[in-house]
Amino acid sequence: MELLDIVNENNELTGNIEDRKTVHEKSLWHRHVTTWIMNKNGEVLLQKRSPDKESNPNKWAKTGGHVESGEDIKDAIQREVKEEIGIEIPKEQMQMLDIYKSRDPDGKYFEYNFLFFVDYNIDEYKLQKDEVSAVKYFSIEDMEQAKKNNDVNYTFYNWQDKDFYKEMAKLKEKRDEILGNQVI
Repeated sequence: MELLDIVNENNELTGNIEDRKTVHEKSLWHRHVTTWIMNKNGEVLLQKRSPDKESNPNKWAKTGGHVESGEDIKDAIQREVKEEIGIEIPKEQMQMLDIYKSRDPDGKYFEYNFLFFVDYNIDEYKLQKDEVSAVKYFSIEDMEQAKKNNDVNYTFYNWQDKDFYKEMAKLKEKRDEILGNQVI
């Protein structure tokens, strides 16, 4: 059973702990972690969610999950990345992009968004099959086009436009800052 710390609407721990199912049924504030994983070509790794997933089956998404009770945020993203796609990312390579506060009344969470730069080929990822059915690198521009086309094969198709394009602008800025003119 996955236990989660409950936070208030200001992202402060309340001292209460609930199982994941209860958190979602009662729409309690909690914490998530997600990461954009970028390669040396400036492309972003997305994972295709397993067809057996309860939410967003068979859709492309970034890697992430819940922060378990008592777990440090950076430990949580390391665990999720290792569990879902089989790679280890040192904490010193983590770049925090932002903390997103959901505005969905049915899903109250704070999402800690990270960015990692990696030098892995697709065949080096070891997928947790009950979570992930495939991984693929996409350009940021391809993701923007998918959003523009309202492509329902991506979890971000229903993100609010201002949130999506703000996130893409941050990714482009980081890509250009780190990779500069090296982007292929």
